[in-house]
Amino acid sequence: MSIGSTLSNLWVSSGFSQITWQQAVMLLISLVLLYLGIFRKYEPLLMIPIAFGVLLANLPGAGLTQEGGLIYYLSQGVNLNIYPALIFLGVGAMTDFGPLLANPSSMFLGAAAQFGIYIAFLLANLLGFTPAEAASIGITGGADGPTAIFLTNELAPYLLPAIAVAAYSYMALIPMIQPPLMRLLTTKKEREIKMEQLRVVSKKEKILFPIIVTIFVCLLLPAVAPLLGMLMLGNLLRECGVTQRLSDTVQNALMNIVTVFLGISVGAKASGDNFLRPETLLIMGLGFLAFVFSTVGGLLFGKLMCIVTRGKINPLIGSAGVSAVPMAARIAQLEGQKANPSNFLLMHAMGPNVAGVIGSSVAAGFLLAVFGG
Repeated sequence: MSIGSTLSNLWVSSGFSQITWQQAVMLLISLVLLYLGIFRKYEPLLMIPIAFGVLLANLPGAGLTQEGGLIYYLSQGVNLNIYPALIFLGVGAMTDFGPLLANPSSMFLGAAAQFGIYIAFLLANLLGFTPAEAASIGITGGADGPTAIFLTNELAPYLLPAIAVAAYSYMALIPMIQPPLMRLLTTKKEREIKMEQLRVVSKKEKILFPIIVTIFVCLLLPAVAPLLGMLMLGNLLRECGVTQRLSDTVQNALMNIVTVFLGISVGAKASGDNFLRPETLLIMGLGFLAFVFSTVGGLLFGKLMCIVTRGKINPLIGSAGVSAVPMAARIAQLEGQKANPSNFLLMHAMGPNVAGVIGSSVAAGFLLAVFGG
């Protein structure tokens, strides 16, 4: 065989000769996402695995996402709703529900920040999506990737690539999306408000809370038990005081492993032929609006609570009512400190933040109960 024919065969078998324009576009997008994660540090623990999953899924000829390929098997954890439940287990073990218990009114802010879910649902319905599809699109407004995957798998699994990427992309881009809205909808005087220190929550309260919530919510909405049950189990492992080793494993080793697998699997859903379609772009746009309206809902309700309490509530903590824990709470803290360097809003913002996790799970359970098979 001549050198020319060998080189020709090598070229034909290489990915360079097989790449489509859609795959080339997605590879460029993956590089942008990697830049945001590595150099701009936009939630790198999420952004980098997702971006590399996009890259791997769009390498022609590799066969990673086809049956028998590595990512095909990793993705079963997403398709079977295993990863979302395990992520909630880790989130529960990492989360202190004390700020919510110390200030139960935070539940209202968490509920208000689900506003975007229902706005996006209505818009999607008006644009021709079925109610089940619209519910799957709307849940992205909660900024809760595991819940979005869970609900979409149950209601409209064929929309999972677009919805999973939308949900996790907007979660990772919270530092870009929320601050302009916070400055637009609040005054400098409101952002400067310092809140009183929260009361100390007893150990008994922290132990009883996950048990009571699991029983009440899962009896009311049984469909949400896989998510909410794992969330509360993780929290109970943290708070009960006799399972420290399990709590440490769930918070660290298990959470890190599942985050890597989930990120790669979510990114790999964005193959060029499935992703670059008008329907996908429409879903991404609706997901963005859902997230914006959820942030706006939390901020406006925060302003209302500020008025009702005569200036005791800083409206910024309302933006943390979306479910991205603890990202949204950190953004509220940063914006508060920009207005008033002595401000410390993190623990106050964690109340609405963890309430948002519960709120988005309840919203998913409600939508599943109404529109599920």
